[in-house]
Amino acid sequence: MRFSLSLSAVLLGFMNVVAQEPKPYGALPSERQLRWHEMEMYCLIHYTPTTFQDKEWGFGDAEPSIFNPAAFDANQIAQAAASAGFKGLISVAKHHDGFCLWPTKTTNYNISQSPWNGVQGDMVKEFMQAAHQNNMAFGIYLSAWDRNDLRYGTPAYTDAYRAQLTELMSNYGTLFTSWHDGANGGDGYYGGRNEKRVIDPVTYYEWEEKTWPIVRKLQPNAMIFSDIGPDMRWVGNEHGHAAETSWSTITPKGRNGLKPMPGASTDASNLPTGDRNGAYWIPAECDVPQRPGWFYHPSQDHQVKTPNQLFDIYLKSVGRGANMNLGLAPMPEGILHPNDVKSLAAFGRKIKHTFGTNLTKGAKATSTQMRGNNPEFAVANILDEDRYSYYAPSNAVLSPEIEVTLAEEKEFDIIRLRENIKLGQRLDSVIVEVMTDGQWQRAASATSVGANRLMKLEKPIKAKKLKIKLYAPVAPTLSDFALFKEYDEEFSFDNVINERARASSTIVSTQRVSKDAVQEVNADALVLQLNEPISSLGYLPRQDGKKEGMVMRYEILESNDAKNWTKVKTGEFANVLSNPIEQMVDFEKKITSKYIKFVAKDQKGFSFKEINTYK
Repeated sequence: MRFSLSLSAVLLGFMNVVAQEPKPYGALPSERQLRWHEMEMYCLIHYTPTTFQDKEWGFGDAEPSIFNPAAFDANQIAQAAASAGFKGLISVAKHHDGFCLWPTKTTNYNISQSPWNGVQGDMVKEFMQAAHQNNMAFGIYLSAWDRNDLRYGTPAYTDAYRAQLTELMSNYGTLFTSWHDGANGGDGYYGGRNEKRVIDPVTYYEWEEKTWPIVRKLQPNAMIFSDIGPDMRWVGNEHGHAAETSWSTITPKGRNGLKPMPGASTDASNLPTGDRNGAYWIPAECDVPQRPGWFYHPSQDHQVKTPNQLFDIYLKSVGRGANMNLGLAPMPEGILHPNDVKSLAAFGRKIKHTFGTNLTKGAKATSTQMRGNNPEFAVANILDEDRYSYYAPSNAVLSPEIEVTLAEEKEFDIIRLRENIKLGQRLDSVIVEVMTDGQWQRAASATSVGANRLMKLEKPIKAKKLKIKLYAPVAPTLSDFALFKEYDEEFSFDNVINERARASSTIVSTQRVSKDAVQEVNADALVLQLNEPISSLGYLPRQDGKKEGMVMRYEILESNDAKNWTKVKTGEFANVLSNPIEQMVDFEKKITSKYIKFVAKDQKGFSFKEINTYK
């Protein structure tokens, strides 16, 4: 009897040990990062004098007087974003052109100098109020680069920059993000100097020593964005896509040791993927404009992303453990184009109807590999609506299996999995099988589950019984398993959209070579023979993911004999390295000469996918 009691006590003690919560694994998210993961989607609004210039990046030389929207309505923009299910709105308070949308004390180049609402105008405040009225969080984008400020490149500018950041962090309520672009230094107006200025993005701004502490003190819950953290990282492209395998942890590569500092990475190859067992929890943000460019251009009215295109981006961003940041571009009058509004609303319906019905409702989950009898780790937790309640097996079980039996046979084409990331990103991979004709058959598989994983099947399948196979280096903590059927509806834009009409032309340069659909020019210029007058030229950069030979500064000349040339236009293709869409050069009057020459001003030799001419 005494022996039996002792044995029972040992067994009870053993079960209690086994039933303890799994130890955290690897780098862990902070509370603000957990709240950010839960947001999933938000929008970024680009609206400055650059909009009125029909440019992608302003040079910093626009007069404040051109910024005078006739019908500005922040609520129209916020309502459109809210209709799509976005949870936050970020105002580009200052872009690279240096124009401040609030009446800052740090520079005269601000909204108080424009005709809009006089000296009391504050567009950042208007966006903040509209966001809150539509139940969205609010955030701030403040460009570190300032192409207008004469002080840029000196310590006086960084003092002013930190003063701007302090104003924005102090006067616009609770912010969910402080967003800092990676573009720093280059050609600018700089108070009329019209020159190029180069700074060291790591040391110049003193991010860690003086700049980030402002955000941490005044907005402790705000996520700081830069190319490599400290709270979230750039995904490495502007298509809105994380890699198929995308870890929320990463170890920066390059300068400044392994600290997540802006501009410190000399190797950005791991931005889309992150690193398994990375040193920091710095998840990816997938930023992508709703149009080809970040700013409004009338020529892009026919290129607004459709609801299905936005849904595909959602699957490849939020569905890969990242967040989706969609760029909105108001027209000069100060509202979104009807095409943008309609697409956003239809995307919102698609999200709502797709994920509004979880087909696992009423299902039962079972597993033979349990963590004692503690309900805190029960397999049923994967079917509830709490993203942090979870199933976990015993510590020794690294590849458990779970069977799910639906209430009845269901048709689905999206599978959702989540981990309890409070305990780290533990799963290496997962396989989902379905029972078909008495046999288990693989339906889908994935890696890097993390905060959210959406597996889109090639075609819908029907099943009643499913099996989930988990693989991890430590006991996995699966918190969610759900099934959905993609909702679809017919969609078209109401207004008739006229695309640019192409004009006939021929490239006559003899120093051009072709490599895998990428054209390379050995000289610094390309000559085209025109068969009809043109009003625009389009430069489509290489689309193979490489950046070599991309043109950033250009010159266009015309001639009737290909010997005597007259300059027509000079300019820049802003942001072309990160967003290599077709770059348009519109001429003030039609070119009727027989030849034009396209010159790359920043390099000897250049590359392209296509050179197009338009009537």
